Amino acid sequence: MGGAVSAGEDNDELIDNLKEAQYIRTELVEQAFRAIDRADYYLEEFKDNAYKDLAWKHGNIHLSAPCIYSEVMEALDLQPGLSFLNLGSGTGYLSSMVGLILGPFGVNHGVELHSDVIEYAKQKLDFFIKTSDSFDKFEFCEPSFVTGNCLEISPDCTQYDRVYCGAGVQKEHEDYMKNLLKVGGILVMPLEEKLTKITRTGPSAWETKKILAVSFAPLIQPNHTDSGKSRLVHLPPVAVRSLQDLARIAIRGTIKKIIHQETMSKNGNGLKNPPRFKRRRVRRRRMETIVFLDKEVFASRISNPSDDNNNCEETEDERREEEETKPSELKPDPPVNFLREKKCEKSTTFTEKKFWCYS
Repeated sequence: MGGAVSAGEDNDELIDNLKEAQYIRTELVEQAFRAIDRADYYLEEFKDNAYKDLAWKHGNIHLSAPCIYSEVMEALDLQPGLSFLNLGSGTGYLSSMVGLILGPFGVNHGVELHSDVIEYAKQKLDFFIKTSDSFDKFEFCEPSFVTGNCLEISPDCTQYDRVYCGAGVQKEHEDYMKNLLKVGGILVMPLEEKLTKITRTGPSAWETKKILAVSFAPLIQPNHTDSGKSRLVHLPPVAVRSLQDLARIAIRGTIKKIIHQETMSKNGNGLKNPPRFKRRRVRRRRMETIVFLDKEVFASRISNPSDDNNNCEETEDERREEEETKPSELKPDPPVNFLREKKCEKSTTFTEKKFWCYS
């Protein structure tokens, strides 16, 4: 799958192409895509293809095409604080982007069938946390991965606000997937060769929307043990944040806010002084006097002394008003040595002699 948009020279150009083709439509999704370089999740010898709109597979490692991930992220309608379950989490690329949106109070879990892919995902997650500038710019919900078949999740597991399955779901497993959702939650999965969005509108009510045609490898059916019992997958518990975590989150948020305010002030985005509106001056025009005298016309410009005086008075009034409305520049008072003044007061009251204090 893929090939819907042109290849980019780097990650930002790839995102520009996805935006232009309307695969990325919201600011939150764009920020998440720009924050994580897709090439970081490729093996070194395959990085030349990282910015092409193509799926990539090497052994058990797999990445979907960028246009597919874009549609998935947009369809999930992610918001801070939600819980997310990624079935077939793979390299962790999608889970990490989702974590940037969920923030520190979200839940981010992934289930992956292959243990070697889990190790690969943990290495990439560790690399992102230690080296990426985006980790400091966002409040990150770190994903947790468990090994197992996503069709064997324990029935007593918690339900999630958002669920994505990265493999083709057979029709007989549709209800199983729906039951992983909370009421009001959204499930996105390939169902019958269509990327499908299912919203749970009630305990037994659903809305289904087909997004686009896709081609995914089907889910692998569970392998039962010799006793015939399946191996249940237990998802990580949803732990309550410790006081230390809450304090750390609050401190990080305060520091980021201060840095943002300092950056804004250095860039000069704020107006230091509000604009002062000047009063329009209205000047009187001298009137031309036309005198009719015995069939002859005399035109003269007559100046009225009272007009000149009025003009001068108005000009003086306007100047005075401007000086009054002009903000006065406050000069700092000279420094005062209060200790010296105190000593002088004591000396003048204690004795009849007067001592002069010089600053």
